[in-house]
Amino acid sequence: MQVTRTYRVAIFDDNTLLRQSLGLLINDDASFEVVGSFADCTQVIDDIETCSPDIIIMDINMPHINGIEAVKKIKAQFSSLPILMQTVFDDDESIFAAITAGANGYILKNAHPEKLLFALQEVMEGGAPMSPPIAKKVLNHLQSAHITNDDFKLNPRENEVIQHLVKGLPYKQIADKMNITYPTVRFHMKNIYAKLHVASMTEVVAKALQHKLFS
Repeated sequence: MQVTRTYRVAIFDDNTLLRQSLGLLINDDASFEVVGSFADCTQVIDDIETCSPDIIIMDINMPHINGIEAVKKIKAQFSSLPILMQTVFDDDESIFAAITAGANGYILKNAHPEKLLFALQEVMEGGAPMSPPIAKKVLNHLQSAHITNDDFKLNPRENEVIQHLVKGLPYKQIADKMNITYPTVRFHMKNIYAKLHVASMTEVVAKALQHKLFS
């Protein structure tokens, strides 16, 4: 019998009631366990070292150190630790700043609770989930830019993989969308990493946004 792993979650949000509600929601799901709940990010590195989470939920509008700056600090110290941003803001500046800082997903606080749990699971499976309004803004931003990706020498299939990544799709869904196998997606990703000079899926999405890589 296969045992489902329980992922350790740390929450950073200055709203006490929301942190408590998130804790109850997450702990009620057998796949997750809240191991840390913090009202600010002033000791974010020490907090992470203490509770050793597998994934972080981070609010943007935090006192002292905002969530975007906190993401930068975390990624500098724990580059592979996934971070799901959760906020009431859907302005373009916050979205792109969070993604380029290294966030692995971006979900609005008014999303249905089940959407949050799904987003957590998707991040742990290698996806980059975004609330529909966020994904629409990202796509509109990319579609409005007519800059080619010739400098990176991306072929059409690699470019298509990047487009699906920006939409927040995990590898398995990308394979289904493109009618290719999962290993083929991983092969394309290996080539994309080399051409963009990056080392993670988050960096691919960030670079796609920074350089407006969209056909």
